[in-house]
Amino acid sequence: MKFFKQLYVWVIIGVILGIVVGYVWPEFGKALQPLGDAFVNVIKMIIAPVIFTTVAVGIARMSDLGSLGRIGLKALIYFEVVSTIALLIGWAVAVIAQPGVGIDTAHVSAADVAKVVGYAGQAHDYTVVSFLTKIIPTSFVSAFTEGNMLQVLFVAILTGFACSRLGSFGVKAADAMDAVAKVFFSIIHIIVWAAPLGAFGAMAFTVGKYGIGTLLHLGELIGLFYLTSILFAVVVLGLISWFAGGFNFFKFFRYIREEFFIVFGASSSEAALPQLMEKLQRLGVPKPVVGLVVPAGYSFNLDGTNIYMTLAILFLAQANGVHLSVGRTLEIFLITMLTSKGASGVTGAGFIVLAATMQQVPEIPLVSLGILVGIDRFMSQCRALTNFIGNGVATLIVARWENAVDRDVLKRELDAGPARAELDEVTEAEPV
Repeated sequence: MKFFKQLYVWVIIGVILGIVVGYVWPEFGKALQPLGDAFVNVIKMIIAPVIFTTVAVGIARMSDLGSLGRIGLKALIYFEVVSTIALLIGWAVAVIAQPGVGIDTAHVSAADVAKVVGYAGQAHDYTVVSFLTKIIPTSFVSAFTEGNMLQVLFVAILTGFACSRLGSFGVKAADAMDAVAKVFFSIIHIIVWAAPLGAFGAMAFTVGKYGIGTLLHLGELIGLFYLTSILFAVVVLGLISWFAGGFNFFKFFRYIREEFFIVFGASSSEAALPQLMEKLQRLGVPKPVVGLVVPAGYSFNLDGTNIYMTLAILFLAQANGVHLSVGRTLEIFLITMLTSKGASGVTGAGFIVLAATMQQVPEIPLVSLGILVGIDRFMSQCRALTNFIGNGVATLIVARWENAVDRDVLKRELDAGPARAELDEVTEAEPV
């Protein structure tokens, strides 16, 4: 059947089987953690070279290098505006729904307290200044080995500019890197078929370790976060897509549905980053725009993380009976705007940034973060999904503002749906 030839169908099956295994055989489910981790790691292995070659080749072939700064500025403006909206929505929902009222924080387990201490230790040195200074790698090679996307973006931009200054030799260098990029994307098309296995292992581990009981205990907060994120995507991103981008958000979601389920199963938005970059190019977005906006968005445009940050902080304040004045609320909000930048798509990074923010809010006991440890994996899935979709929309919007997107290609591809893209991938993979 054609239905069962779709990759996303097998990812869904893997997720369902993982939930069943984790629930029925929790110890066995916990032992399957390496499957999920291995899939995410093998994708992360390929992210750096994909970003480097995409950005460097795109810049090297740009006829107007001055547009690069303009694209970056427009992207940062978009990131800041939409991220602030996400923070405000998370805060408003927490104020209206009051999810923390009646929650007992006095019985946090010793194991969860220990985890909070560990997260707090990682967050201790987390500052906006340290984050920005780490954009410059210690060496050219370390940008690829340390897994920092902004460092890779930095060296890729330098390489692209260098090639653009070298005339015909620069053209040959760009052609060589473009050929290498095709090899890496071909590797991705092979790796991605392991996604169902990775999703199975990740979900079996999550349910086996934390159990369904954890979901029930804080079900209101989990459900509220998921509902808020869905409304943000459908209403906010939907309206932005329609009025600022001129495209249908739901058609775009259908176009990236395969990657969506990969992110859900892996609990990491990075698990589908290379595929997202490739599909955005198929939608008519130029390579330089994709290469610049997508990696930057994974550090500066984290809509799901922003919603979670304000929702979680106010939840903990309510659970601890802490009343925050209007002035203090505004101060915390400004702190959150700064600390929310730089949380990557890796599972757990959002919790580290939350711990960093909580250290600036002494009114709320840091140890109370322990009640969120058990559900963070479930929350991480929603953060990753919202971040992933938000960065796809952001790239299309910036390209539209720059008049760089081919509208005919965009409309044709979205109308044709993901089947067209999958067919193109198969065609490209066939030997000549």
